[in-house]
Amino acid sequence: MSPKITGEAYRLRVYVGESAHYHHLPLYHAIVLEARKMGLAGATVVRAMEGYGPSNRIHTANLIDLSADLPIVIEIVDSEEYLTQFMTVLDGMVTGGLVTLDRVHVVQYGKVRRNMVEGMG
Repeated sequence: MSPKITGEAYRLRVYVGESAHYHHLPLYHAIVLEARKMGLAGATVVRAMEGYGPSNRIHTANLIDLSADLPIVIEIVDSEEYLTQFMTVLDGMVTGGLVTLDRVHVVQYGKVRRNMVEGMG
């Protein structure tokens, strides 16, 4: 299991289509389940309003041109070591889409400290 992350860490982003599946599950959900199983610090799934990828076809949530395949972004922040291990699992799950890895600085992870909240206007 990943230790509490502080300071320098890495962010893994996986961009897929909403219609992508893995073993009869939505791909984004399968990725989150696998991340939790491997003990990663956490995962967030964001459904985009609009986007396009290699096909150049625009997928949008616009009511006039409602797409059934909106872009989905899965973000996971953890140590480089844990994310590198996880990327080997992703290789067998993500057959299309985009995977990025970049360095981030973790300011806070976990519960909000009371003195931080009181110091904010």
